[in-house]
Amino acid sequence: MLTIHQTARTNRSAVKRREWLRIGGLNCLGLSLPTLLAKEAPGNIQDDGGPMFGKAKNVIYLYLAGGPPQHETFDPKPNAPEAIRGVFNPIHTNVPGIQFCELLPRTARIADKLAICRAMSTNDNTHSTSGYWVLTGFPYQGTNARAIHPTDWPNIGSVVKALKPSDDIPFSFAWLPERRVANPGVLVSGQTGGFLGTHANPDQFTCDPQNEDFQVKEFRLPDDVSPLRLTGKTSLLHQIDNHFRDIEKVSAIRDFNRQQREAFRILTSGKARDAFSLNQEPRALRERYGWGKWGQSVLLSRRLIESGVRFVHVQWPREPGDLSSNRPLWDTHSDNNNRVKNILCPQFDVGFTALIEDLDERGLLDETLVVAVAEFGRTPKFNAAGGRDHWGPVFSCALAGAGISGGQVYGSSDANGAYPHSGRVLPQELAATIFHLLGIGHNASFQDLANRPHPICNGQPLYHLLGSSPATSLRRVATGKVDPIPDFRPIHRDRTS
Repeated sequence: MLTIHQTARTNRSAVKRREWLRIGGLNCLGLSLPTLLAKEAPGNIQDDGGPMFGKAKNVIYLYLAGGPPQHETFDPKPNAPEAIRGVFNPIHTNVPGIQFCELLPRTARIADKLAICRAMSTNDNTHSTSGYWVLTGFPYQGTNARAIHPTDWPNIGSVVKALKPSDDIPFSFAWLPERRVANPGVLVSGQTGGFLGTHANPDQFTCDPQNEDFQVKEFRLPDDVSPLRLTGKTSLLHQIDNHFRDIEKVSAIRDFNRQQREAFRILTSGKARDAFSLNQEPRALRERYGWGKWGQSVLLSRRLIESGVRFVHVQWPREPGDLSSNRPLWDTHSDNNNRVKNILCPQFDVGFTALIEDLDERGLLDETLVVAVAEFGRTPKFNAAGGRDHWGPVFSCALAGAGISGGQVYGSSDANGAYPHSGRVLPQELAATIFHLLGIGHNASFQDLANRPHPICNGQPLYHLLGSSPATSLRRVATGKVDPIPDFRPIHRDRTS
């Protein structure tokens, strides 16, 4: 039995190791001692004086894992040879002079709300390392990015969590519906708090919200923990709080209190649970996002930022059995045309536009930055299997919302969509733009667990994209055929069941 002394001791050695290990027994609720004793890294926020500083309250980061082909999305090349341009045609958006691929007809109708970067670049054709650069803002410096290391640079969301956490909900950086996994099932770098410490890791929520009544496994109590027992543990923690209230010199205990409070707040917070209650949404709205794992995860991201979560990462979800496929996710090494036409672009087109329009209708778009990006694009030329391979020299990125001046394209690729022609954008510039709009500032810094200072990024914000109104007032009728929204649920259901 854990002993709670009536008199607080301010001596570090007075807290017996055995009693701390007994406290560590609370890990039946997911509280491990290393996590509980994680140290929070201090940092500073700096106003860089640029336009739209602090315009965004939160960020929805849509990560299109695998790498969409620029030719079949935001950067069609109608004048290139067919072996490069492909079989799909460009369509007019609602902004004169801007064209998208015909596979994004709904997105074409909201181009006035979007800023498209057509010359993103890493020159890196490897999923793990190019993705690491995009997700952190720093090129990979280690020896094996196909593994997670405590020396990794923190994810952009982890830096946000450390420097500007959420105000009134237990988590600041949510990641859903699954982790970033490379074939054949490898967790890759760039998705953790890295050397900031485990406290800066995202709160991972593994879920399948395409089901009409789904549960998030992280909110489930262990089978042997009843609600009464949880209440008892909460009472115990109240005793621990009372016991350690006056112990100010023992930093490990202060960190323990902070961490256990946060963990129990997540388990018991009605607001946190309600954020995941998609059954509260009208059925028509759920259908508008598209019935499927992607669309419903995007809807869930809106509910999370609405509840106060600062940064939500939505990972493009895997399909059953694709860990051994040569065309998983957006990674279309074969059968590119069929994949983008029937599986990938329809899901993105429906879910992305539903999010932008939903945020706008709720008055949330002005305070929410939406980023849609991947680790790279695809080769300009098709391979023998009818696919496009990895291509880091140039790819596209879409931004919308808080502080973004829509109705514009920044940068361009060459005639074949192979290399930047103008306005090349590096990942650190995208990261700097996110930090700037969140009011953290691209010149801010943080300290690691050894109290060493680090700049949060080494790029400049994309000031060309920022403004309080669209880049142009000119409009036209968007072209392109908008088909009824299909049911995407079979895509992400195990075909063997």
